[in-house]
Amino acid sequence: MENFIFEYATKVYFGKDAAKEYLAKALSTYGGNVMLAYGGGSIKKNGIYEELIDILKDAGKNVTEFSGIMPNPTYTKVQEGAALAKKEKIDFILAVGGGSVIDCCKIIAAQAMMDEDLWEMEMERHQLPSVQPIPMGAIVTASGTGAEMNGGAVITNEEKKIKTGLFSAPPRFAILDPEYTKSVPPMQVFSGAFDTLSHAMETYFGRSDMDNVSDDVALAIMRNTVVNMRRLLTDINDMQARGNLMWDSAMAENGILKVGRFTDFQVHQIEHQLGAFTDCNHGQGLAVIHPAYYRHIVKDAEEKFTRFAKIVFNVDNAKAGIDALADFIRECGLPTKMGQLKSKVEITSEVLRQVADTCNIIKCNPRELSRDEIYEILMECL
Repeated sequence: MENFIFEYATKVYFGKDAAKEYLAKALSTYGGNVMLAYGGGSIKKNGIYEELIDILKDAGKNVTEFSGIMPNPTYTKVQEGAALAKKEKIDFILAVGGGSVIDCCKIIAAQAMMDEDLWEMEMERHQLPSVQPIPMGAIVTASGTGAEMNGGAVITNEEKKIKTGLFSAPPRFAILDPEYTKSVPPMQVFSGAFDTLSHAMETYFGRSDMDNVSDDVALAIMRNTVVNMRRLLTDINDMQARGNLMWDSAMAENGILKVGRFTDFQVHQIEHQLGAFTDCNHGQGLAVIHPAYYRHIVKDAEEKFTRFAKIVFNVDNAKAGIDALADFIRECGLPTKMGQLKSKVEITSEVLRQVADTCNIIKCNPRELSRDEIYEILMECL
């Protein structure tokens, strides 16, 4: 294993009624001005908003709302939230939603404490902020990204047509109540769960030594994710399965799978740029790209693909494992071609060429790809 330092930064409250039981106490050590951040307003339809507002008011908090955080959150939205946080002298940010809301709030928390532009600092000068961000917590209503347990945030700069990771501090706490995911549409549930599967796969297929414990844990997370996604295909309201998937999501991105090894994440880099140009759903974009990418690199990590095939899908060889993954994607009703993705632009060969020419290329995956091969992979998905 490579050398590493590992520390959990986020306290997790898991289970039914976790917000009612723990939120007020979790907020008790922070100031009185709380920003309640959320997305399109679904929490007002399913009762979560009213429940949280009651808890916050009973705890004596002054609530400033910041709504309208979109899927694939933009840097413009980050700046809007940061300006509001400065104006209202926010002491704590409570992000309620899925990965998009949580990611947006992480960067708001840092930008609100800075005069200089965070994007310019991180992306152009390659420096991390030295300021202490506004503390924040996360209440997950749509699982899959694992954003609640790390400091990374995927943000889209629409002006530059770049969708990439920025970094801040992780949430101080996360509340994971499977009941809070009940109103999420089935396709969004499966899209999020596939993102979890992708995180574990992308970590596993990076470089590592033999008998690496992180690989074994990643394989277990993959297998458990597949099992519980299939349970939801039988009963979408299976709360035990939803709970298992919530914890799979957190485990896949809280860093524990990544210690002591290199990761791949080439498919994520490709999909991020696809999202920058098309605004497509992240999990669905991953589902389209993964099988084609794996068919290109299978011979470069055949032993790993064989283990993946046997443990995750109970088939005998590397090729059969990739075929089983493709079949599973179809079984879940996820898209398998670019034309099935909802996109703000028509996905053409010209768009895919731009994606290939601008995406980040990973150098620690089984084999470093050229931009022409990335384009070839994308065209196979068209």
